[in-house]
Amino acid sequence: MFIIGVVATLVTLVAVLIGAGHAGYLGMLSSAAKKRPGGQPAVDFAKKRMPSAGIGLGIGLLALLFSLGEGGTDIVAILLAGGGGFYSLKQLQSTQAKFRNGQF
Repeated sequence: MFIIGVVATLVTLVAVLIGAGHAGYLGMLSSAAKKRPGGQPAVDFAKKRMPSAGIGLGIGLLALLFSLGEGGTDIVAILLAGGGGFYSLKQLQSTQAKFRNGQF
């Protein structure tokens, strides 16, 4: 069970990092857009995407809490973190693609 616990912890930490990366990217995007004239559409775009970043980060943190438990919670943590990390990664890629193409 020790190996499963280590794997669960590593997977959940990766999921939390991806979720925090998405939230950080949106925060930096919003901050930079506020400093330049005509950046309000980018600020609005970042604000609109922020709840999805919070959901991904929240799922990762919840999985991290599960990974601290004993027994079968490690398996639940791995599944939850895998899903949350995948969700955060896809949302980050979608945000970057929409911003680069000017679809905001």
